[in-house]
Amino acid sequence: MKFRLTTIAAAILLSQTATAQNSEEVELIKVKGQHLSVSESNSVKTPTPIIDVPQSLTIVTAEEISARGITSIGEIIDYTPGVNTTQGEGHRDAVVFRGVRSTADFYLDGNRDDVQYYRALYNIEQVEILRGPNALLFGRGGTGGILNRVSKKADIGGEFTDYTASLNSFGGLYTAIDTNVTASHKSAVRINAMYERLDNHRDFYDGERYGFNPTARIELTDDTTLDLSYEYINHERFIDRGIPTDADGRPVEAFEDIVFADPQNNYSEIEAHVFRVAAEHKFSAAVKGNFSAFYGDYDKVYSNFYASDYDPANDLVELDGYIDHTLRDNLILSGNIVGEFETGSIGHTLIVGTELISTNSDQNRYNPVFSTSGADRELFTVQRPIRLNGLSGVNANGENFTVSFSDLNDDTRVNLEVFSFYVQDEIALSEHFDVVLGARFDQFDIEVFNADPAVLETRSRTDNEISPRAGIIYKPMENISLYASYSRSFLPRSGEQYADINGANDKLDPNTFSNREIGLKWDLAPRMSFTAAVFENEQSSPQVADNDPSTLDVIDSDISGFELQFKGELTRDWHFMANYSNLDGEIVSRTGPTGRTPRELPEQTFSAWNTYQLSDNFGVGLGVTYQDESFINNSNTAVLPSYTRVDASAYYEISDTMRVQVNIDNLTNELYFPNAHSTHQVTVGAPLNASVSLVGTF
Repeated sequence: MKFRLTTIAAAILLSQTATAQNSEEVELIKVKGQHLSVSESNSVKTPTPIIDVPQSLTIVTAEEISARGITSIGEIIDYTPGVNTTQGEGHRDAVVFRGVRSTADFYLDGNRDDVQYYRALYNIEQVEILRGPNALLFGRGGTGGILNRVSKKADIGGEFTDYTASLNSFGGLYTAIDTNVTASHKSAVRINAMYERLDNHRDFYDGERYGFNPTARIELTDDTTLDLSYEYINHERFIDRGIPTDADGRPVEAFEDIVFADPQNNYSEIEAHVFRVAAEHKFSAAVKGNFSAFYGDYDKVYSNFYASDYDPANDLVELDGYIDHTLRDNLILSGNIVGEFETGSIGHTLIVGTELISTNSDQNRYNPVFSTSGADRELFTVQRPIRLNGLSGVNANGENFTVSFSDLNDDTRVNLEVFSFYVQDEIALSEHFDVVLGARFDQFDIEVFNADPAVLETRSRTDNEISPRAGIIYKPMENISLYASYSRSFLPRSGEQYADINGANDKLDPNTFSNREIGLKWDLAPRMSFTAAVFENEQSSPQVADNDPSTLDVIDSDISGFELQFKGELTRDWHFMANYSNLDGEIVSRTGPTGRTPRELPEQTFSAWNTYQLSDNFGVGLGVTYQDESFINNSNTAVLPSYTRVDASAYYEISDTMRVQVNIDNLTNELYFPNAHSTHQVTVGAPLNASVSLVGTF
């Protein structure tokens, strides 16, 4: 296969939308021996062209990920409208979907992947980002949207080995291999593996991660296919939670090189074993069933110190910290039947499905105790490095101290059982009108044992929720769709990580989230598409009434906005994509609107990426991403400044089976702060850096 920018760009463009005028030609595209769906999204679970999905959706393919040197979820988010990154305390993927923060709305092949860690992309065929609440297909959560990774599967008939080796200017190293072997005319085996040595611009930062993912596909009969997969995950890295803000609420730029942490005790480690079995059976030409079993076993620990306060008058910083351990296993059994049929002149695509989830999660956290004060915090003079190293150091008063993680903060044992049933019908009323109607029932049954010796209590709660979805699509032409949709989701009071039903939380109903959206999808040409959406997300949160604890106040707040996406082949050699989003929201309390804006909600974001083919063997790329100013905290006293970052790339084909590429981030060496976790934990963006990669196949 010849590595040409035109080939890569075509895969990128076609992944976003299928051109109705050319549907037979683009339904499947051959990429290095395996089939990649470019007209449909794995997330919607039905054979529905993207142009007919009444919801904002972005797809990034493995080809695009490779061409742009992307190695993290955050790098994908930077060039996606309506979403932005948040810090995640330096140890996990964290996304703000249309103003709603999430660390748990991640999925792998449609299965919930809610453990907090950084997800690798070495074994991913495409990444799908849906915006807006939609519990019908995914259950609770997904309050602002979801991110689904579609894994690479073994390909019967394919014989290939692809490799990538990359070195960046910080000293980081990335290698990956993807090999597929056809064992017989009915079976194949595929192995993806990766190793990454982590490094960046910050003191003490280092880490390693390994991934190993063998898969197999077996055609049991002409109508039944079985996919088997095992993945081993091993990842450790230094945790850096950034720098404090000054009296004016803005990051202290003079501290850009200071790490407010313990070089030896700021770390995150996760080891996981993930097993997946998926079977597809065609009952007839119009009816098929999908059945899957997912089991994940996770062992994660993270330990960290971080800046919790800053005194600019005396140049003193306060450090706090904790060590947190999670042992979790998830078992997910799911199945659905998809049928296409007609009643008279009306066409139907009906999906009926069910899901069973069993989760056990043991979680504990210990706070530090400083010998100088007996408290969990200590003051330090600001200097590089901070005088804390290996659980000992010198405080701001010049006193030597030791510190230990010995103060139990919490210790909980969670058992969660979820049963779900859903049905949805995509109804073709006529040549121009489609309607989508559906609902999902979830029974969410949680039991939390508080193992703190001072408490030793068990609390439980069962929530029964029905989540509807409705949409209407009008297609004046085959390549244009106008849609309006309504969807709803909920989040139980136990939270994303299940442990919080203390106090009154086991008495309160879930928070509910609803989305109203209207949009346009327009395939301007076979390789050019434009989409637009206007939306309003509303959150309803029941709270115990201040004046009468026996009654509830329901607090409603909303975030509204619009987003635009364009991808196109402007000429044979020039490919261009651009995204824009505009978001507006206000925090609402019991007394009504507060006039304050939710944290990390930039009013405007913009991104664009160009690729240009200068010759048959040489091409270049140039991108820009802009993020408007936003607030770090809900009190609106601390600010993330706006920034513009410029990225670039170039590559040269050495042969038909090998290319060398250079990817440059932050070409103008801008000092910027992309996200934060709280007032005094602001991420310092990386300066100009480059990676050189060798990408090939044999």
